[in-house]
Amino acid sequence: MTQNKFLVDESYVGERIDKYLSELLENQTRSYIQKLIKDNQVLVNEKIVKANYKISTGDVIVITIPDAIPLEIRPQNIPLDILFEDEDILVVNKPKNMVVHPSAGHYDGTLVNAIMYHCKENLSGINGVLRPGIVHRIDMDTTGALVICKNDNAHLSLTKQLKVHSITRKYRAIVYGNIKEEEGTINAPIGRHPIERKKMAINHKNGKEAITHYKVIERFGNYTYIECQLETGRTHQIRVHMASLQHPILGDSVYGPSKQRFSLDGQTLHAMVLGFHHPRTEEYVEFEAPLPSYFVSLLDKLRS
Repeated sequence: MTQNKFLVDESYVGERIDKYLSELLENQTRSYIQKLIKDNQVLVNEKIVKANYKISTGDVIVITIPDAIPLEIRPQNIPLDILFEDEDILVVNKPKNMVVHPSAGHYDGTLVNAIMYHCKENLSGINGVLRPGIVHRIDMDTTGALVICKNDNAHLSLTKQLKVHSITRKYRAIVYGNIKEEEGTINAPIGRHPIERKKMAINHKNGKEAITHYKVIERFGNYTYIECQLETGRTHQIRVHMASLQHPILGDSVYGPSKQRFSLDGQTLHAMVLGFHHPRTEEYVEFEAPLPSYFVSLLDKLRS
C-alpha cells in the first residue's frame, strides 16, 4: 500500500476533503477517494472524517491507498459489436440482456468479461477489479453505445467530461401515450425510492440534479417514438423521468405497466449517439449505434 501525507495551506480552506484530494491525486477519481474515506483510509490530524469534511489551515491529511487487488474476474471470448477502437478507447454497441460490469449474481457474461478478453491488459484500472475501463454504464436491458477506456489518462479525461456534462448522449425510446408537446425538458432530481430500495424516483429532498431533454420523432396514437438527450447521467434517469410525465417507456415493467401486448424483453431504450472529446487528440468525435433489430421490427409494427 501507498501512504501520502499532505499539509493543508490557506488557499484550500473550506474545501471538501474529497474534492481536495481528487485534485491533488490526479490519477485517482473523486468517487474512489470517497470510498477510501468511507473505508477509514483517510485521516485528518489522526482522526477519521467524512467526505464532506471542510479542511482548515494546518490540517495534516494522511491517505492510504491499498495495493491493487489481482483481478479475479475471468476474461471470456464473447463477441463484441465494435463501433470504434484505437490505443486509448473502445466504443461498443452493447446488446440487450448484457450486464455492463460484474455484480452479485452476474459474474460471467458481462461486458467487462468480454472486454478483458478483447483488450487483454490494456484497460484502465481506476475503477477497481470489477469495473476496469468502465466510465459510464447503461442498464442490462438497454442497448447501445458505450465507451471503454484502455488507460488511466483516457479514463480521467472521460470522467472529467462527464462531470461537466460535455458528453453527448442521445437515446431513442418508445413510450406509452401520445406526448402533447413536440419537445420539452424534465428537470427533476433523482434519488433512491423511499420504500422500494431497488428503484429510483423523483426525490426533491435527497435526490441529485437530473436533466433530460426530449423531442418527438414519430407518433403512433397510443405510443410515441422519441429522442432523449441526457444532460446528467443518473441511474435509470430516462426511465424515471418519462414515467414522471405519465409516459413510461414501453416494455419497462419497473416504472410502467407490468404487461404489454408486444413480446418485449425489457424497455425499448437504445443509446444511439455518443460524442465526446478524444482523450488524446482532444478533437470532438461522435459515434452512432444502429437501432437493434427488435426495435426496428417494433417500429414497423406500429407504423402498420
